[in-house]
Amino acid sequence: MSETISPNTQAILLLTAPLIARGGDTSADLLPLGLYKKLARRLRELNFQPADLLTSDSANVIRSCEEVVEPDRLKRLLDRGFLLSQVIERWQARAIWVISRADQSYPKRLKRSLREDAPAVLYGCGAVERLDDGGLAIVGSRHVDDDLVCYTEAVGAMAAGSHYPVVSGGAKGIDQAAMRGAAEAGGQVVGVLGDGLEKAAMLREHRAPLMDGRLVLVSPYDPSARFNVGHAMQRNKLIYAFADAALVVSSDVGRGGTWAGATEQLDRYRFVPIYVRQSGGVSEGLDALRRQGARVWPEPKDRDEFASIFEHDAKDEPSADNSLSTQYEYIGTSAPEVDTSPLATEPLQPVAAEIPPPADRLWGVVRPVLADLLTTPRGETAVAEALDVSKVQARAWLARLTSEGAANKDKSNRYVVVRDGLFEFAR
Repeated sequence: MSETISPNTQAILLLTAPLIARGGDTSADLLPLGLYKKLARRLRELNFQPADLLTSDSANVIRSCEEVVEPDRLKRLLDRGFLLSQVIERWQARAIWVISRADQSYPKRLKRSLREDAPAVLYGCGAVERLDDGGLAIVGSRHVDDDLVCYTEAVGAMAAGSHYPVVSGGAKGIDQAAMRGAAEAGGQVVGVLGDGLEKAAMLREHRAPLMDGRLVLVSPYDPSARFNVGHAMQRNKLIYAFADAALVVSSDVGRGGTWAGATEQLDRYRFVPIYVRQSGGVSEGLDALRRQGARVWPEPKDRDEFASIFEHDAKDEPSADNSLSTQYEYIGTSAPEVDTSPLATEPLQPVAAEIPPPADRLWGVVRPVLADLLTTPRGETAVAEALDVSKVQARAWLARLTSEGAANKDKSNRYVVVRDGLFEFAR
C-alpha cells in the first residue's frame, strides 16, 4: 500500500485524531464522531470535501461551517500540521498505514454495515485489501481453561484449512487462541484491536505473517493508544462487521465485553449470524445467548461441512452499495438490518441465570463506556456530544450512574466516576 496519506485523510486526522507522539496531544478540541458526522454533512451540502479545509480558501470553508463547529476550534485543530507530520513519520517507520472513509481502500464492509457510524479513520498494518475478505469471527472471554483454548485453536485451524479467514479482537484468551490456531495452520487472520496497534505490529511473531499477507492488524484508535475500556467495547462491532458469521466460544451472562458485543448484534445490528459453541462443558452465558436468538454451532468435521455454514448464510448477506462517488464516501446513511433467526431445531435447555431485560442489556453496554468517558470530568453537553445522543438521554444515563453511587456531580455540574468497579465489563 502507498505510504501517501490523502489530503482528505490528513484533514480528518487533524479534526478527529489525538496524534499521539512524545506524550501526545492533550487538545480538548478534537471532534467526537457525532460532531464530525454533522460537519461532514455540512461539507457535503456545500459540495466541499474535508481536504478543502486545507486549501488557500479554507477561511471561507470554515466560516461556512460555523453553525456546526466554532471557527476558532476548527482553526486550532487544523493548525496541528507539524504534529501530524511527526506522527506520520513515526507510523511509516513502523509500516503502519492510515486511511479514512474518503479513501477508495477503506473497507466496503464497514461502509455497508455501519454506514455513517463507520470510523472516520482506520489505522493498520498488513494488507488492507484483506479486510474485505470476510470470514469467521471468533470471540470469547479472556479467562478460560486449557480445554477451551485447544478447542478454539482447532476451530481456527479448520477455518484456515477451509480457506476462510479468522477475525478476532487480539485479546488474551479466546481471541488470541483463535488467531494463533489459524496462523499456525497457514490461514489468513484479521486482528481488530482496541489498543496497542503499534506494539502489536512490532511483535516478532507477527512480522512474517504481516509481510506475506496472511495477517492484517487494524484499529480505529491511535496506534500508540493505551487500553481503554470504552475502546475495547466499541471495537466489538467492527469484529462482526468484518466477518460473514461469528462463533461465541465463551461468555458470562449479563456482563463482560463478549456478552455486550454479542447481544448488541442480536438485538440491534444483526450484521452476521451469531453461533454459540455446543460441545464441551455447560455454559450459562452461551445458553442465554441461544435463548436470545443465537444459533447452535454445528461443530463441522471437515471442509465441506465448514463451508456449508457460509453457503447457507450467503443469501442473507446484503450486497455492497458502490453507487456513492468516492468523493463523498465519508458520509453515509442508517445501517440496514438482516435476518438472524435461529437455525437450531432441538428444544432449548433451561438456564439457571435470568436473561437481563432489554433495558438492562443496553445499560450493560453503555455503563462501562460512560464510566470510561467520565474518568475526565464532563458535563451533560460534553457527554451527549461524545456519545452522539440527545442531551435528555445523556442526562438520564448520568442520573442512573450517579444513583448507583458510581459517579459524583461537582459544583460545576460535571460528572466523574468514583470507583473502579465500573471497569469489570472490559473484555
